[in-house]
Amino acid sequence: MISVIIPVYNEEANLQPLYDQVSGILRSLGRPWELILVDDGSTDRSRTRMNELADKDELVKVVFLRRNFGQTAAMMAGLDFSRGEIIISMDGDLQNDARDIPKLVEKLEEGFDVVSGWRKFRKDHPVKRNLPSHMANWIISRISGIKLHDYGCSLKAYRKEVVKDIKLYGEMHRFIPIYASWFGARIAEIPVAHHVRVHGKSNYGLERTAKVIFDLMVVKFLSKYSQKPMYVFGMVGLASLSVSFLSGLWALYLKFFEHTSFISTPLPLLVVMTGITGFMCILMGLLAELVIRTYYESQHKAVYLVGQTRNITQESA
Repeated sequence: MISVIIPVYNEEANLQPLYDQVSGILRSLGRPWELILVDDGSTDRSRTRMNELADKDELVKVVFLRRNFGQTAAMMAGLDFSRGEIIISMDGDLQNDARDIPKLVEKLEEGFDVVSGWRKFRKDHPVKRNLPSHMANWIISRISGIKLHDYGCSLKAYRKEVVKDIKLYGEMHRFIPIYASWFGARIAEIPVAHHVRVHGKSNYGLERTAKVIFDLMVVKFLSKYSQKPMYVFGMVGLASLSVSFLSGLWALYLKFFEHTSFISTPLPLLVVMTGITGFMCILMGLLAELVIRTYYESQHKAVYLVGQTRNITQESA
């Protein structure tokens, strides 16, 4: 089964043509399908339009969130309610083209686990949208090591098994390929069409750039230190303690060889501040280690992922 998930926020005028396009393409594939519309607290008549579509077609599933939680939360709701082995995500503003869905599915069937759309000829404002997007994609690719041209493209296809255990927060829906790579997923990218928005207005702005950067820092931290947080806290702590120790030596040198009073320099204050910071970082690292062990052991989670086994039964495992 193919599950198409579409977060919706104030897309009243786009819902009927969106349904017509997506349902027509899905029917042409000749496979079981469902269309999951997740209303993210719309304030226009989107809820009414979605109810009308659900009344008309039982393959349209609608999830109404109690308020506006954001696109990432809406995506998570869609994933939680989906039943398909193949998950397709896309925007509800008609800028993604439903005719690209068969290409995504075909690429998945070549053996990939995640197929990301690339809006190669993007129809958005070149300065307000395209330039920040190009910069963000370059930074994300460099830091994550997963090189994609267009992380922000919502049109993506996933195998259910690689996303079913992913939990998303903030604005992290764009980082699903990175999360999937942690589970050993094979990732591909294909060019997809992109259209000018006709109805409604965009809910994206430049303020999202800062959110993306902060979320990227979290993703990078989780990818490298989720199982050994002491490494990062300990390194910062040791660096602070080193600064404290060297500052103390310098202060003593100035006192006994240059006859400079301690109160004449900021060095004693620097010794105290960096010393306290160093000890606090190390203690935070130890607390983080306790939290990680509680997380894995209380839920009986393994610290590894098995791809395949031979001659091993469930009982012996």
